[in-house]
Amino acid sequence: MTTLDRFFPTDAERTAAMAQSFSDMAQGMQPSRILVIAYAVRAAIESGAPVANFTVGDFAPAQFQVPPLLKRAIVEAVEADRTNYPPAFGIPELRAAIRGHYAATLGLDYPEEAIVVASGARPALYAAYRCLLSPGETVVTPAPSWNNDNFSQLVGAKHVVVQSRPEDAFMPTAERLAPAIRDARLLVLNSPMNPAGTMMRRAQMKAICQLVLDENRRRDAAGERSLYLVYDQVYRMLTFGDLEHVTPVGVMPEMARYTLFCDAISKSFAATGLRVGWIIAPPFIADRVKALMTHVGAWAPRPEQHATAALLADDGAIADYLAGFKGAIRARLDRLHDAFAAWRAEGLPVDAIAPEGAIYLSVHFDLEGRPDFPDEDSVRLWLLEEAGCALVPFSAFGDHHNRGWFRFSVGAVGLDEIDACLARLYPALKSLG
Repeated sequence: MTTLDRFFPTDAERTAAMAQSFSDMAQGMQPSRILVIAYAVRAAIESGAPVANFTVGDFAPAQFQVPPLLKRAIVEAVEADRTNYPPAFGIPELRAAIRGHYAATLGLDYPEEAIVVASGARPALYAAYRCLLSPGETVVTPAPSWNNDNFSQLVGAKHVVVQSRPEDAFMPTAERLAPAIRDARLLVLNSPMNPAGTMMRRAQMKAICQLVLDENRRRDAAGERSLYLVYDQVYRMLTFGDLEHVTPVGVMPEMARYTLFCDAISKSFAATGLRVGWIIAPPFIADRVKALMTHVGAWAPRPEQHATAALLADDGAIADYLAGFKGAIRARLDRLHDAFAAWRAEGLPVDAIAPEGAIYLSVHFDLEGRPDFPDEDSVRLWLLEEAGCALVPFSAFGDHHNRGWFRFSVGAVGLDEIDACLARLYPALKSLG
């Protein structure tokens, strides 16, 4: 056997080797900070430490399974030998099912040529960046938000962050977005929102849509490139109480010309590993996305596509599944929120925003700046080491202004783990005085 390590750069040679080898994009690329934190936590868990892992936006199959219909239909498709390449933009059955599902649940009647299937929402989002932005053009997103800084870097775009506020439940407002969009080509929004677990209200959405439409009328008159809105609604079925999930096109139909939807089965059906998502866009934009998919091969596996088509066509199966699924998620979020609300009333240095949607809770720890807490990372590590409470700070989502805010993600924990974590966290916080 030939040992090959001697042919690779040593640690001391690594920097020079990178400069000699990589593109500018690759040299500037950073790994997901969320996953870096999550992998470190996983190592602690594997070593036997008592840790409640609230870091990743994923679902542990021991806690949440995919719908039974979806599971059966995948097996049936494999047994029927539906295992060859699917069309790069999705099988006809799935695109028809998505069209019917959007018409029935959102009241939006898109033509099938507007729909492009991908291996999850992530490549759909990247495709929007790649197809609409030239290097140096501007993307506007609120902070916190998920992964937009990385997508911007990958395509060479300028990323402009509009800071949101806890008093607005970390949702952007038209007033705050208005100064930033004059030079923007892309505005990216998400509701229900990762990381905050909050939702856009109809009036907020209408004001933002009016802003986009007014700006595009100005650009049309001036002969300038259009402003597009990418709307990530991958958590759209995970809403609580009477809160309404709203869409740009549902609020103002004229927005169909400028809106791209990104969606998937990953969150609403605990199917993160099955990799079925889609983008819905004006057909002339969808055509370019289809062309991109023929080159990168980011299509969903054929068996999963057939199974997703069967699921989306069965309203009863979806309703039955969501009744239990949403109830279990809500129970976990409420258990956490109720504890933090009680602790805040007791005078402990915590606060939380009531959960509205998705699988997340926003919690504030007012510790940074105290003795032994010089920075955010010291707070995160203290929570992990003293209470076995593994969290991701909002700074990992591009928010460097609202210090002390952390995301709790409940897809990989049970109520017993939450109770055990709270039992460790309460005395730890009390000990701070």
